[in-house]
Formats: sequence, structure tokens, C-alpha cells
Amino acid sequence: MRTRTVALAAAAASITVAAAAVVLKAGHWRLYADRHRIELQPQPLRSCPDCRGAGGWWVGDPDPAMEECGCWAYRPQRRIRLLPVPAWPDEPPF
Repeated sequence: MRTRTVALAAAAASITVAAAAVVLKAGHWRLYADRHRIELQPQPLRSCPDCRGAGGWWVGDPDPAMEECGCWAYRPQRRIRLLPVPAWPDEPPF
């Protein structure tokens, strides 16, 4: 009975991870996770007629800058904070 429960839990976890990967890929999101936060960041669309998946284009001759394409630049970034980031020390430890 116990081995069957463990096997079902492992199968459910792998199916959940695979489904999440498919949803993130289809929605053009990138997942970043560490112990301080979980972030979903938008990605440029490959089928965008303006940027063709590059995310923008370069403008300006003397001081070039990248103009962001609207296919991803105006989509919100989602963040879940987990643990606080420790304060950076003012001086190195001795």
C-alpha cells in the first residue's frame, strides 16, 4: 500500500512539472526560482511581425539603445517573495 502511494505521488509530481513546463512555453514566460523569490518573466514572441522574436531593435547612432517591442515589454512580471534577502555587509569580515 505504501509503495503504491509513493509511486502515485511521484507520478503526480512529474505530470505536474511537465504540465507547468508546457504552460510556461505556450504562454512565453520564463520561470526563475531561488530561495528568496519565484519570478515569472515575459519573453518575446517568435511570431511577432515587428521584432521577429528578438525583443526589440537598436536605435540611435552616437549612443545606441534598444527599443523594446510591445510583444513582451508591457506584460507584467509576476513575483512571489519567499525569504528576505540578507543585508549586504558594510565591511568584509576579519
